[in-house]
Amino acid sequence: MADTGGLLRALARTFDGKASFPEYEEVLTSASLIIIPGLVLAEVDYFLRDNRFAMQRLIAEVFDPKTRYDYEPPIPSDIVRAFQLDMKFSELQMGLVDGIVAAVAERRRVFRVLTTDRRDFGTIRIGARLTRALELLP
Repeated sequence: MADTGGLLRALARTFDGKASFPEYEEVLTSASLIIIPGLVLAEVDYFLRDNRFAMQRLIAEVFDPKTRYDYEPPIPSDIVRAFQLDMKFSELQMGLVDGIVAAVAERRRVFRVLTTDRRDFGTIRIGARLTRALELLP
């Protein structure tokens, strides 16, 4: 599962084309499946608004059936669950995108999250009894 910050770091490049954050790139390139929630893709687009080439490359990869990316559009129950988690962990003020990442992780039973947001994703718990922690990568 990819969160916005983790995905942006995994894709970031220096001027000479090397990975800016090699540990994030390694997680991305070694994963057997990378789930991209739809709201994460929208947020990544916002951050890459000045780098349309990078966004174009990402879109091409995410929607190429030969890649390991799996685009996950939010379904109504994900949005409801995202708000439930946001209310339960209200002190975090995590918002809809982080809530969707957690809700999709819960629904798909994928507990590894590529993220820079250790505070939110390190605190929240998912599952019917809110007992399952997420494994934060890298």
